[in-house]
Amino acid sequence: MGQGQADLAIHTLKECARNGEWLCLKNLHLVIPWLPLLEKELNTLQPQPNFRLWLTTEVHPEFTPVLLQSSLKITYEAPPGLKKNLLRTYESWTPEQINRKGNLSRAHSLFCLAWFHAVCQERRNYIPQGWTKFYEFSLSDLRAGFDIIDGLFEGSKDFQWEFVHGLFENAIYGGRVDNYFDMRVLRSYLEQLFNSRVIGSLNARGKKISFLHSISLPNSCSILDYRHIIESLPEDDKPDFFGLPANIARSSQRMISSQVISQLRILSRSVSAGCKFDREIWSAELSPVLNLWKKLNQNSNLIHQKVSLPVEQQGSPISSFITLEQFSAIRLVQSVHQSLASLSKVIRGTSLLSPEVQKLANALLNQKCPLAWQSKWEGPEDPLQYLRSLVARALAIQNWVEKSERQKLLSDTLDLSELFHPDTFLNALRQETARVMSCSVDSLKFTASWKGQIQEGKLQVKISGLQMEGCSFDGNRLSENLHDSPSVSSVLPCYMAWIPQVLNY
Repeated sequence: MGQGQADLAIHTLKECARNGEWLCLKNLHLVIPWLPLLEKELNTLQPQPNFRLWLTTEVHPEFTPVLLQSSLKITYEAPPGLKKNLLRTYESWTPEQINRKGNLSRAHSLFCLAWFHAVCQERRNYIPQGWTKFYEFSLSDLRAGFDIIDGLFEGSKDFQWEFVHGLFENAIYGGRVDNYFDMRVLRSYLEQLFNSRVIGSLNARGKKISFLHSISLPNSCSILDYRHIIESLPEDDKPDFFGLPANIARSSQRMISSQVISQLRILSRSVSAGCKFDREIWSAELSPVLNLWKKLNQNSNLIHQKVSLPVEQQGSPISSFITLEQFSAIRLVQSVHQSLASLSKVIRGTSLLSPEVQKLANALLNQKCPLAWQSKWEGPEDPLQYLRSLVARALAIQNWVEKSERQKLLSDTLDLSELFHPDTFLNALRQETARVMSCSVDSLKFTASWKGQIQEGKLQVKISGLQMEGCSFDGNRLSENLHDSPSVSSVLPCYMAWIPQVLNY
């Protein structure tokens, strides 16, 4: 199903029902608005006894529940793992497709394509370390890639691998990727797999051609030889197949555990809790949030502190940033307090339920951070963690203000995790450095040192609290993680500064 298929589908449905034939409508998740019309047609049909209608769809939150309830449902999920993915690809290809014209380089290119497709799909099991989000790499991408490889070996013309890199990166697989760092990963895979070293070693007759990860490509175009290589792969994926650290399973398991716990919390609450207002249910379900907020603000005056919008001054950029950060922190704390106070009044029966309070309660009942909060600061997704982080940062900002007023901020060790906008602080440091050095901000570059203070840095800060994922760092060199290494490791404090760039003309 897709654009322009609706009328044809209805016509075919009526014809099959009249003749007692079977019909399969695929990919209904692409035509969600059309499904009520399909329901209407199904209700008016008078089919022959042998008529059967098959519907296929991916999971979609807006799929018509009536259609689901009236159907016999079968859930199919492809077996996970690189090996299973490669086997599915080679089961979909025929021996003639692999052995066309007996071209060894073409057969090797198709194996690289199958490997690339499998790695792109299976890397989604390690979000957010693998990809930052779930990308819909599908069979259509594999087909398009096959057509590119197939056309590449037509005739005897020479070809450039940059041509394949460009099409895969910008038109096929890369067309789905919208993150800069994910695009760098995709480009790295393309450069590793599609190059003249891996493919096209025609002078290696009689020898097996070295691939990746101690795998050797066969010196033949037989599909059975390639399936034999795939069958020899381990059932469990090795992290180095994806270029990921050896302990990536720990991070993946932690993320999955968090998701399961969150889902269990949602299942444990009453089904009717988020549908309509029920004072008893809301009081029972939301009291942990309200009690935590009250406890966090017991020994502080954040919710009562009066602040005014900072006036733009010509002073230090760092001082201006600290003042603005304090203002934003207190305003956010008071905004959260006001929303929770309104919720508490509704639960106690001293105030009427408003649409804003309804949205707030629905989000908290579903263990999600309200959008009204996230729009002001993108903190943790768990509401309890969000409140803890919010108050901790707001209190820490008070210390930054005091140090700034005593002119001792840059001489002390700072923790950037105490800020709501650490990137803005580094930019303020850049602007202040440019003023001190009487140069433009564009002529400065960022640098960090674990070996003492930076000689070229006129203004520098010592930063602590840094953490690293994917490897470990002892202040001198990076080390690969072992399978039992912690998923996140601490990094020693370092000096950061902006220094003049060395321009070569």
